[in-house]
Amino acid sequence: MRLLFLGDMVGKSGRTAVWEKLPGLIADFRLDFVIVNGENAAGGFGITEEIFQETLRAGADVVTTGNHVWDQREALMFAGREERFLRPANYPKGTPGRGSGLFVARNGARVLVSNIMGRVFMHPELDDPFQAGERELAACPLGEQADAVVIDFHAEATSEKMCFAHFVDGRASFVVGTHTHQPTADHQILNGGTAYITDAGMCGDYDSSLGMDKEEPLNRFLSKVPKGRFEAATGPATICGVGVDISDRTGLAEKIAPLRIGPRLEETAPAFWG
Repeated sequence: MRLLFLGDMVGKSGRTAVWEKLPGLIADFRLDFVIVNGENAAGGFGITEEIFQETLRAGADVVTTGNHVWDQREALMFAGREERFLRPANYPKGTPGRGSGLFVARNGARVLVSNIMGRVFMHPELDDPFQAGERELAACPLGEQADAVVIDFHAEATSEKMCFAHFVDGRASFVVGTHTHQPTADHQILNGGTAYITDAGMCGDYDSSLGMDKEEPLNRFLSKVPKGRFEAATGPATICGVGVDISDRTGLAEKIAPLRIGPRLEETAPAFWG
């Protein structure tokens, strides 16, 4: 199975770049399954139902989120009825929506996608992500109910992301870090066969501060006095993500490589995709 994960969409620049490029990527690389993190898609803060639906129309199979999931209040309304919209699984019981789902890929494979949020330096502080991961994997084990398992681990601390990946190594196909908006260079396949990267990066304007217009963040570092709101940067976006080939036999990763398309960052695509 050939899977693409795209990192956090930030603002109009990021989401329109994804919508424009994703259909071609699916066709050119014969992708079986696509996951997009959309938690910053609405002006950098949350996601609306219209943006969610447009992302699905562009070809995404699932949209994951993170700590900004409820920034747009309407997300509380549509989360419960949209199976392909995920919020972190370690929110308390009774929170609207779902944290995991079992989906069918274009090649017929059953793909468990789980969205889990870390706790170190994160707000709000949710339930134990390791216990949440254990619960989700026990409910739908790789090689039994699922042919592939992908976990979007939305967290700040690199150590927490890496330890979580080692914790589920051999039981998940791919653990992808999100939240920091900066693509890391540590894509690898762990000893047990789980693909891993600390952060996929963002889909947004990299002439910015994490996708935000850099003037106000810079002002706050210099003066400690806010002058205005954070606004999403509006320059040309770079699409950042990760491609993974997953064995149809074992459900474990065979290859992993970053995908970057757009200005400022060096462009790259998984060489094994041809």
